[in-house]
Amino acid sequence: MALAPELKEILACPKCKGELEFREEADEIRCNACRLVFRVEDGIPVMLLDEAKPF
Repeated sequence: MALAPELKEILACPKCKGELEFREEADEIRCNACRLVFRVEDGIPVMLLDEAKPF
């Protein structure tokens, strides 16, 4: 499921507050600065640092 454009505009990395890369085909959001991957479940981003995985 695609994320709403309005949501993409306001989301930021919870660790560094930087920009994110949205990979909708993989249901994930990446922060290249922190090298973290956040998952998207049922169209809802899970932006918790405890749930993020390194890449």
